Amino acid sequence: MLKRFALFTMMLLLFLSASQSVWAFSDIKNDPNEAKIAELQKMGILSGSGKNDVFQPKGKLTYAAGITMIVKGLGLNIDNIRFIKEPKVTDSFPKMKDDAWYANTFIIASLNGLDIPRDTDPSALMTREQFAHHLMKGILRQGDFAFIDLYVVMKDEADVEQTYMDSIQKLLILKIAQLDKEQKFSPKTAVTRSDAAGWLHGAIQFVKNTPPVPPIEEPVPFPLYDLQLSSKAVNSDISEVTVSAQAPNPGYGLRISSISFEGDQAIIHVEPIYPDKDKFYAQVITNVKAVTYIASGFKPVLGEVGASVGGSTGIIGGNGTSSSSPAPDMAVGQ
Repeated sequence: MLKRFALFTMMLLLFLSASQSVWAFSDIKNDPNEAKIAELQKMGILSGSGKNDVFQPKGKLTYAAGITMIVKGLGLNIDNIRFIKEPKVTDSFPKMKDDAWYANTFIIASLNGLDIPRDTDPSALMTREQFAHHLMKGILRQGDFAFIDLYVVMKDEADVEQTYMDSIQKLLILKIAQLDKEQKFSPKTAVTRSDAAGWLHGAIQFVKNTPPVPPIEEPVPFPLYDLQLSSKAVNSDISEVTVSAQAPNPGYGLRISSISFEGDQAIIHVEPIYPDKDKFYAQVITNVKAVTYIASGFKPVLGEVGASVGGSTGIIGGNGTSSSSPAPDMAVGQ
């Protein structure tokens, strides 16, 4: 039994060893990006060419192959887009063919903002600056990332197309791409398949390990204007307080959100009531108001608009709601 188990284990190891040798590219040994290329191959992002499953790391990269690497490596897609008609690659790139193997890739790339020129020839060789630019556009599609305020000096920066400079700078800052020993980027040189794979690997790792900056929520502007506060005595103990404002249309309203008390002041905080999104309103300036009641010993003061703090809500109007009435003969723009 032990002999059979040992024999089975040996055969399994031989099989795995043979499988790995078949799986790995046969021409990347000692390449500077050997490990990165091998990992991308295992991830299913890179595939070989030719009968011997070679990668040709020193070979040049066509636009079709380069964009395919970026789209596949960064997982770009158009799954969340609904089309009225089926998109065609020739809609955006007249030099391409709708039935070509790269057609869907360029459609995805275009709709994900990779900034590919309309007159791009898919068989043209891609330069280092072009691949860097499209790769960075793909990275930025994954989220809003923070970059340090740094400028990397290149001895050949005069050769860089200014459209691509920002993307190149970001890749250098992130150390995804590097300058050569002479501190040159060689922007107009055709990018090698090895360098493209190395940069793509770095981009994938950056996106994977770097959380995007959360979006800043812009405050919603207060839609009402010309707020006025007035009060009158109901009796010796209670005062009626009315807050009025101008609104863009009759769909808006006004309500008391809270009342806070500081010393002898009753601070009245108000907030808008927004129109029903499913209804249409004539754009007529409208007077809106809200009413509440406070003890007569307090002086009513209008609080910061749109703000609500802890406190009493008082009594809002006679029916518990705000009221509005159209301002006579006052249309928008008059």
